[in-house]
Amino acid sequence: MDDMVPAGVADVAPWRDWASAADGALRFLHGHVGWDVWLVTQLVDDRQVVLRAWPEHRVPPGAEIPWTQSLCCAMVEGRGPRLATVTAAVPAYASRTSGAIRDIAAYVGVPLVTGDLELFGTLCGIAYRAKPRSAARELTVVEAAGRMLSTLMAAGMEPPPLVVPQERSA
Repeated sequence: MDDMVPAGVADVAPWRDWASAADGALRFLHGHVGWDVWLVTQLVDDRQVVLRAWPEHRVPPGAEIPWTQSLCCAMVEGRGPRLATVTAAVPAYASRTSGAIRDIAAYVGVPLVTGDLELFGTLCGIAYRAKPRSAARELTVVEAAGRMLSTLMAAGMEPPPLVVPQERSA
């Protein structure tokens, strides 16, 4: 079927599945908005698990942190803004900059929700250097990408299965 797609529309043809759409959104955000790493995560019990990342080599699928220690948790609960150009200036984020997320200097994130309005996870970007205040104007682009991924879930496209880490320490 791909050979039947006219060359003039191939770059805007529908994605074949949710994972491809997520990858496309992450690549777009990385190229358009910038920032160092873009992630699509899923909330699983008390863990935030990475489903997709761009650039791919920065964070492996299946990487996880405790949900309550994540910047995304503070954002979803309303204790931190969706975009912080300087995480150290936001108390809810400054208190979480330890361990795996200690080097995050700027953060942007939006919730991903199912058709039933249940929290699925997040779409988020991180930077290892603070961003200028003007970066806040890109929030609407990130929100649109997140809403698109949520809409695809609501329309029946399934996210990929979780990658199970080899061994979890007890």
